[in-house]
Amino acid sequence: MRAVLAACLGAALAGTTLAATPAVAEPSPAPADDPFYAPPSPLPPGEAGDVIRSRESKFVLQPISQYPYAGVKAWQVMYRSENATGDVIPVTGTVLVPTKAWEGPGQRPLVSYAVGTRGIGDQCAPSYTLTKGLDYEGPFIAGALNRGWAVAITDMEGLGIPGKQHTYEVGRSQGRAVLDILRAAQRLPGTGLNASTPVGVWGYSQGGTSAGWAAQLAATYAPELDLKGVAANGVPADLTAVGENLDGGPYVALAFLASVGLDAAYPELDLESYLNDKGRELLARSGDICLLSADGVSTFLGTAFKRITDFAHTNPLESPVWQARLNENKLGGTKPAAPVFQGHGAVDAMIPFAQAEALRKDWCALGGNVTFRSYPLSGHIQGALTSRSDSMNFLSDRFAGKPVTGNC
Repeated sequence: MRAVLAACLGAALAGTTLAATPAVAEPSPAPADDPFYAPPSPLPPGEAGDVIRSRESKFVLQPISQYPYAGVKAWQVMYRSENATGDVIPVTGTVLVPTKAWEGPGQRPLVSYAVGTRGIGDQCAPSYTLTKGLDYEGPFIAGALNRGWAVAITDMEGLGIPGKQHTYEVGRSQGRAVLDILRAAQRLPGTGLNASTPVGVWGYSQGGTSAGWAAQLAATYAPELDLKGVAANGVPADLTAVGENLDGGPYVALAFLASVGLDAAYPELDLESYLNDKGRELLARSGDICLLSADGVSTFLGTAFKRITDFAHTNPLESPVWQARLNENKLGGTKPAAPVFQGHGAVDAMIPFAQAEALRKDWCALGGNVTFRSYPLSGHIQGALTSRSDSMNFLSDRFAGKPVTGNC
């Protein structure tokens, strides 16, 4: 998996302008040892998207030298958001703004880049990994910056915040975090952004879920945002279908991570009550893993081709209580608030193509403006690369005011 991701990053860097300046900051501690990530209690009064605290940071692509990426101002932020049940929560993230003046029409656009699977440990938080050159989507973010766009990257609920579990693949929480960091970036002093800044959303895999939910929630949750377009790719739209596909396959660990995320969002699900001894042991040793870590790789390899029932005496996917929450987080029930580009690998063995095509049909039936593209030779990891240019060009056209009719 590491080798494949490294190859993908090499390809993603092609055509990306890399530059470096001397390091300007001392090495930052991991979130568990960094007071910045500990939220004040109680939270100060305010509204969704209000900045609780911020500090200057850096964006790094090279993990060895850790030189900051040239021509970019960076901030880490903590801001107010809401979880899946509507409770106010603190979320951390990153805001990046090119120092070069915007040369396009109107104001400089702002893109909320929704990251893919990181894991569920605080040390996986993008606001931390982006300062270390350890984030596998750093080149994609750099590509957006090279177009002159400002970029905001949420850590999503739980990542980085001590004592809070990441609600992995809980779309209703992820979508709000994605929208609220746009608000936070617009309100952050020194960015040159404001409430009328045009915005877009871009994400792949878990980030595709987040982007899809942002598109569905925007009209009611953040109607003031000038949302021009959304690129949601490799989307796990139907978690039941995805879980059934993963069960017994090489990537079943993702289903286990999602079960932990859902349990964190909805405590009545009581995940542990479904587990057998092997499941409780797996939960105990994997509750804070990152995808690209020794523990993460060993967990993926150690669970590959196992069944959910190897770790549970009752499959949660068959439980009415779990089904209700899974259905709440199934995409496709609301018309997207802006034009959507949706790309998916036709031979994706991880996130089934059929459920992505069903999402397209659901959005189209509701009157959504959807541009759908399948990539015949792409699996899941390759799909991140093959959808990259299409996503950026789609957003560029929306920021330029070009009309789009989709291909429903």
